[in-house]
Amino acid sequence: MEGVKEMPAGRELTPKQEKYAQGLFKGLTQREAYKEAYNCQNMTDKSIDELACRAANDIKVMSRVVELTNEFSERNMVTKERVLAALAKIAFADIKEFVEFGPEEALMLDNGSGELVKTIRAAVQVKPSKDVDGTVLAEVSQTRDGIKVKPHDKMKALELIGRHLAMFTDKVDQTLTGELAIKHQASKLTDEELEGKIAELQEGRHQGE
Repeated sequence: MEGVKEMPAGRELTPKQEKYAQGLFKGLTQREAYKEAYNCQNMTDKSIDELACRAANDIKVMSRVVELTNEFSERNMVTKERVLAALAKIAFADIKEFVEFGPEEALMLDNGSGELVKTIRAAVQVKPSKDVDGTVLAEVSQTRDGIKVKPHDKMKALELIGRHLAMFTDKVDQTLTGELAIKHQASKLTDEELEGKIAELQEGRHQGE
């Protein structure tokens, strides 16, 4: 249905045509969509098919189905991009983006002299919320020991991105060896090829004994 122009103004679909177009968009057959939209009582399937075909070729109905398909594709594309973008932020986030850590000078009371003395200690400082991308954090909470900052699971995000990009081999395929591998391939081999594979396996066993 590529190349179908948008429906001209003033040529709106009737409620039944709209319902029929929605049915086609949902994946119903022309007959099923027509039965949902129109009263087909006492009509033969042949008559329904003829009317459904005629209705499907109506320029207004065709335009509406294309419009619905394009709207769905655009929504789907945005959702897909947003999900991948969110996963990428989690997967490649650097902890230094939301906390600072390192040695710092501090004044401590000397138990012996009772005087304040300078010392170096390890310190962790959480950055202000206005400077942090909160979408990469799973938790920020106050504990007895200080503030707890927990990012989302980086490895899980990387795994989901890798699966989407088909970067990983199926774990089942990696573990198939010996007889299991032959059984896995059996549906793709001829009888002669299968017998040859079994013979190779048996010969390899004998040589290893």
